[in-house]
This record gives sequence, structure tokens and C-alpha cells, in this order.
Amino acid sequence: MNKLTADDLIYGYINGIFPMADADGTLYWYAPDPRAIIPIDTYKPSKSLRPTLNRNEFEIRVNCDFEQVMRYCSMPRSQDDSVWISEEIIQAYTELHRLGLAHSVETYIDDRLVGGLYGVALGAAFFGESMFHHVSNASKVAFHYLILILREQQFDLLDTQFINDNVRRYGAIEIPKADYLKQLKSALRRKARFTEQVLEHLFKNHAGD
Repeated sequence: MNKLTADDLIYGYINGIFPMADADGTLYWYAPDPRAIIPIDTYKPSKSLRPTLNRNEFEIRVNCDFEQVMRYCSMPRSQDDSVWISEEIIQAYTELHRLGLAHSVETYIDDRLVGGLYGVALGAAFFGESMFHHVSNASKVAFHYLILILREQQFDLLDTQFINDNVRRYGAIEIPKADYLKQLKSALRRKARFTEQVLEHLFKNHAGD
């Protein structure tokens, strides 16, 4: 099989599929039914997170260290945790990032990367892939600012692929695959720009939202 490329990823996402690697590095493409999404307009930060946001405990950056975010996300969380982000996947998404279609939201303390997430933006759809944290709340704050960016730039769809306890805390729901594909088709028709230029405005005006 040919090596995974940015073009493969683009083709996959616009058709509702995405790759994951097995333990031996073998790539498989997935199209879950039902599909998990996070409604962008209904997300609210938890009460326990709001003090952290109000204190501005983290510096927020966008697209400053995309590959390192991916590498931290690829590390197993425990001995029983399976790793699905292979080196081939890291290289393909980093290529997609260089094309301006894959993005990271990062949290820092004292200039040290302590949390973040990454995903893919096509049209008005954002496909969330993975997140990590090295200190408490670091990934939750990154997600909070992801939502603010998506709202500011008028994205329509936030895909989170599979339902689990982690994404449920952010308001994830499951919808039938057919409904997801309709929403995807609609979102891909619209143009929305994922840009770090809105971050300063968001940080000043929406930290406690």
C-alpha cells in the first residue's frame, strides 16, 4: 500500500472516513455509525473550569508546534492504552498542516507546551482528532478556545468521530451516519477560515464564557 498522504486525508474527510493505525502500524479507514459530533453552539465550560479560564492560567497559541502536539497525543495514556497515531499518520497530518488544513490549539505555562489538541478544517467543518495534557485542565482550556474560534469563524460542524466519556464532557452526542453525511455535505459547501488571528480578540473578550 502506498504511503498515506495529505491528499488521501482530504479525500477521506470529505467522504466521511478517517484513518487510524493498528499496533503494528497497519492503517484502517473508519466511518462510524452512529457518528459523534459536538454541537458548537451549545457547548458551555464546566463550572469547575471557569475559575481556571478567568485566572488566565495558560497561554493559548494556535499552530505554533503542530507536530509536537501530535507526538504528545500519540503517547499512550496508560499501559493498557492502545496507540493509533503512527509515524506515518504524524507525517501525513504534518503535511496537511503545512498546506494550511490541519491545525493545533496549544496551552503553555512558562513557555512550556503542557496541553493541546489538533484536527482538520475543511469548508465549515472541523474534524477533531486527539488531545493531550501534562497538567490538569490544559486540554480542557485548549478545547474551550477551539470552540470560541469555531464560533467566531462561523463553523457549522465539529466532528469527534467516536463517543466516549472524554468527549461527552464537552457535550458530544451521537447521530446516525446518514445525518452526519448530510451535515458534512452542507458544511463543506461553506467557507470558514481557521485562523490564529482571532485569538487575541477571543482571549481578551471571552475568557470566562
